[in-house]
Amino acid sequence: MPTTTDASIRLVRHATLLLAAADTTFLVDPMLGAPGDMPPIENTPNQRDNPLVPLPDVDLTYDAVVVTHRHPDHFDEAAKAELADDVPLFCQPEEADAFVEEEFTDVRPVDDETAFEGVTIRRTPGRHGHGELAERMGPVSGFVFEAGASVYLAGDTVWCDDVERTLDSYDLDAVVLNAGAAQFLEGDPITMAEDDVAAVRSSTDATVLAVHMEAINHCLLTREELRSAVDDVLVPDDGEDVRL
Repeated sequence: MPTTTDASIRLVRHATLLLAAADTTFLVDPMLGAPGDMPPIENTPNQRDNPLVPLPDVDLTYDAVVVTHRHPDHFDEAAKAELADDVPLFCQPEEADAFVEEEFTDVRPVDDETAFEGVTIRRTPGRHGHGELAERMGPVSGFVFEAGASVYLAGDTVWCDDVERTLDSYDLDAVVLNAGAAQFLEGDPITMAEDDVAAVRSSTDATVLAVHMEAINHCLLTREELRSAVDDVLVPDDGEDVRL
């Protein structure tokens, strides 16, 4: 079993996290807009403006930013406006040019692995849905952060061989899953539903956290439904801090 560490993960909202390790804090997938700033995700069952809920009262102090992919619920217009243009910004290689075009000056695409302030960062693959729909959703990445603690942020992916291989490849202390069973009017969910989370839970001894719920209109799986369906998974509320 993983041992106790001094790392922590605070859920801000949706997939926006503050990951602290080795005295370094990463702001992950910043979606910083006010409720209703974005239109609904199209072709989905629940047509409500996004985000659905406000940001909690959380101190957004950080040393670097990590963006798993540039869908607007992971990097929105408010984040573009509020982030300092010289913040160290880690991303997948396919999207580095877009950040440079937005005049971020310290963009650090992660091909395989890199390091920052005592933390090793390794990029991992995933599948943002099933079949042809996953291909249309574009590339997505997860990241493993290692600094005493080892934390896997799976990103927007369903249960797949890539996730299973990542779980098998690292001695993980924590796994953070983007749940919510995000759904279009056709096709299967494009983020983890109950069965996906259960598959991860049965495949690792690490602490498992599920986020990415109740903030965007196409995420239909609620926290209470997931808590009822899968045992031994932490489902934090917005603003909640989880120490490993």
